[in-house]
Amino acid sequence: MNYLCNYLDEIILIGNMDIMCSYSCRKRGIYICKFFSLRSDGAGKPYYFDSVIRKTIISGELNYETDSHTSIADYFGFKGKDEDMLNAYEYNPITKEFVIDRMLNKDDSAIMKEFCLNLDFRTIVPELVVKPIINQKNIIHTGSINDSEIALLTKWASVRASVRASVRASVGDLVKYSVRAYVRDSIWASVRDLVGDSVWDSIWASVRDLVGDSVWDSIWASVRDLVGDSVWDSIWASVRDSIWAYVSSFFNLSKWRYIEHKECENPFQSCIDLWMLGLVPSFDGKIWRLHNMSQDGKIIYKREAYI
Repeated sequence: MNYLCNYLDEIILIGNMDIMCSYSCRKRGIYICKFFSLRSDGAGKPYYFDSVIRKTIISGELNYETDSHTSIADYFGFKGKDEDMLNAYEYNPITKEFVIDRMLNKDDSAIMKEFCLNLDFRTIVPELVVKPIINQKNIIHTGSINDSEIALLTKWASVRASVRASVRASVGDLVKYSVRAYVRDSIWASVRDLVGDSVWDSIWASVRDLVGDSVWDSIWASVRDLVGDSVWDSIWASVRDSIWAYVSSFFNLSKWRYIEHKECENPFQSCIDLWMLGLVPSFDGKIWRLHNMSQDGKIIYKREAYI
């Protein structure tokens, strides 16, 4: 079953019960442990799940959650009330945000923060690319589109089309996908299968919080007087697909689901390249546009779809 929820409320259109449960809990105020979670003994000794343990959990061999503080404590022998001997922390390697979740023993937060800052996250999630989030508003584009940028747009348009065809062929009537969800389903499913829900949630939320609303607001301001309400859903979907494509750049996967591509290449790279040039594509079903984000989403190129 597909669920349609408000993107700005942190809920996305996707046919997956697990992620919807996670988002639903957040909206009701129920706390969800986030990536990267760890415990300590109050004297600077960390307890956490490395990549080997995480893979075992994701495969179902261990009945734990990859970033549950309780799961971490239980796995390392701190069961029941003994869990209260351990402090609980969270750290986001993309934003460098360090959070004290629970201080149940002596305060060793400074030691644990230093540990996280120096931790090689390839030992935690080998597929994760740790890098700063780029806000396109800080990328100055000349405002003049060249042939290479047009080629990137053409490639991105073809990828969106091929993803739709691929999912129809491979999934058929088993799952009823919304047309607007194919790019997101491909990225979400590929990442989830390898690294789990908590890692994806953390990276998605980090990107959304920094650039999501500003991208959307700029695109909306630039096209609202040009298109009618009937095509707005298409534009909305295409902009969200661009954000999803950029989020995919934080993961290094050999194979992305639902789409044919060369091994170890990101099939959404054309849109990522446009993002790094300060450009966001939008599509209303007939017209492709490129928006210059350093100029508040100004339309600097448009063409009719021929793919």
